[in-house]
Amino acid sequence: MPRVKTGTVRRKGHKKVFSLAKGFRMTRNRLYKVASEATIHAGQYAYNGRKERKQTMRITWISRINSALSGIADGPKYGIFIKKLNDKKIKLNRKVLAALAVDLPEAFKKLVSFTGNK
Repeated sequence: MPRVKTGTVRRKGHKKVFSLAKGFRMTRNRLYKVASEATIHAGQYAYNGRKERKQTMRITWISRINSALSGIADGPKYGIFIKKLNDKKIKLNRKVLAALAVDLPEAFKKLVSFTGNK
């Protein structure tokens, strides 16, 4: 077997890790082993952050809908409102409902009155 050196392949892999670790502090952007660990953890944090962002946006939409419902006189509670929407087979997600509540409050009030109060 002839001797095989991994110079170009290894250099390419290391360059990829160092480019991902650019901006990291101390040896995390200079030493390969440390930079590799740091990029693995950073990728995991980024993945978790994308999931968490979706959760926080849903919480924000729900709070906006809830505050708009509490601003309406004799308005239903949030859970009852969502149940009535589902019963009447109105397919609006929370993002659209929150946008209606903030941008078009009159249309949101008509939607609430259409579903029926309490």
